[in-house]
Amino acid sequence: MTSFIISDLHLDESRPALTRAFFEFLHGQAAGADTLYILGDFFEVWIGDDDDAPLAESVARQLKAYSDLGTAVYLMHGNRDFLLGSDYAARCGATLVPDPSVAKLGGEQVLLMHGDSLCTRDLEYMAFRDQARNPQWQQALLAKPLAERRQIATQIRAVSKSMNSNKAEDIMDVTPDEVVSIMREFDVQTLIHGHTHRPARHQLNIDGKPAQRIVLGDWGELGWCIRADENGLELLHWPTAS
Repeated sequence: MTSFIISDLHLDESRPALTRAFFEFLHGQAAGADTLYILGDFFEVWIGDDDDAPLAESVARQLKAYSDLGTAVYLMHGNRDFLLGSDYAARCGATLVPDPSVAKLGGEQVLLMHGDSLCTRDLEYMAFRDQARNPQWQQALLAKPLAERRQIATQIRAVSKSMNSNKAEDIMDVTPDEVVSIMREFDVQTLIHGHTHRPARHQLNIDGKPAQRIVLGDWGELGWCIRADENGLELLHWPTAS
């Protein structure tokens, strides 16, 4: 079994080279994989499955062709694309999975998350996250016309960027105690997540046992993935020419 895990591509109409890099990844190193996990923030913003933007259609077409060749594709919500629904996932030939989820990768049970729920010291963001995951709030937003939703998404991004610029770096990183707590809850020795844009392998010790937290990088000048096979889990990066 060979699996790939990616996160935080932030695909956007304004960054066509990044979209091309993703398609090259599908047809290159990820070709023929058994499974592909996309752990959130696949898109820079998602305003609903009825979005008629060309980017949404081209990505769905490419992913569907990829999954039709035999790779199981799994999508997880991030903090940018939490409105992505089962209709769009079906168009991609993909399956939505909850955050967190456990998967057998590299011969072990691994906990997969987007990672934003681990950043519990960022109280402003956690309050927004609670609101954004509320089904009634989502339904009210999705009931608005597409043009209005695009405007709201632009405003939310601007506010988020402004708030983050004034926050201490450690506040926007994961809370160590939260990491340990959730790994205990799911009884795993490995956690994989994205969101923080701080790719690294962190060695841990939980209840006297060795453990690890692997953080995926966001895509830009470099692409990032984890390859999981019989040899274990490998964090990889490469230039995207984006």
